[in-house]
Amino acid sequence: MMRPPVADPQFVAPSAPADTRIYAVGDIHGRADLLAETIARIDDDISRRPIRYVLEIYLGDYIDRGPDSKTVLDLLAVRLVRNHAVCLRGNHEELLQHFLNDPAVFAHWRRLGCMQTLASYGVFPRDMPVSEVNLQRRFLSVFPRTHALFLQCLRDSFTCGDFFFAHAGVRPKVPIEQQHPEDLHWIRREFLNSDEDHGKCVVHGHTPVPHPDIRHNRINIDTGAWRSGTLTCIAIEGTTVLVL
Repeated sequence: MMRPPVADPQFVAPSAPADTRIYAVGDIHGRADLLAETIARIDDDISRRPIRYVLEIYLGDYIDRGPDSKTVLDLLAVRLVRNHAVCLRGNHEELLQHFLNDPAVFAHWRRLGCMQTLASYGVFPRDMPVSEVNLQRRFLSVFPRTHALFLQCLRDSFTCGDFFFAHAGVRPKVPIEQQHPEDLHWIRREFLNSDEDHGKCVVHGHTPVPHPDIRHNRINIDTGAWRSGTLTCIAIEGTTVLVL
């Protein structure tokens, strides 16, 4: 069980709504094996500790780098429908969606680990450089409609109680309701170095840390699952943050 450090005696810990438990899951990056284990832990925790309202939130970056992005999207599409899970858009999903419409995005996407994603769908560009247009065409021919619909359902952010969920973070001094999607998907330094009160406690991923980083104004749960083998899930209930 973890609580954010309190330096200000007037600090009021952020709280989830009454009778509500929030499960938030960090960056998955193609580790379908770890996601399946995490889903099993969530389901087991709910059965052992029933509560009136359950909210399941995935913070984005489901694809790239790890070996099985396709299965990750299969699993999340089911959770979205059956459990009404909230699935946020990460910068990697943003690039995937751009590539589906513009093959020129491939050069940028490739630098962030898209080759593993393509391979998980059975697309192996053996002879590089390959035509970006042909590569896009091959990918579109095997990309399931359920995955296209899943991408359309992604949100840029979500608010529950005193918590604000976004993939990368927020721009300091900008009201929560005015945050720009580019910052929600990509921001790092300005947000990570800020001690500002953002109006809500921001739960985010995007920047890997060795273990969950819980502070007075933000909680980072990206523990680099694709290479560390640790996919972090936290359960928020009242003012308590439990690493599941």
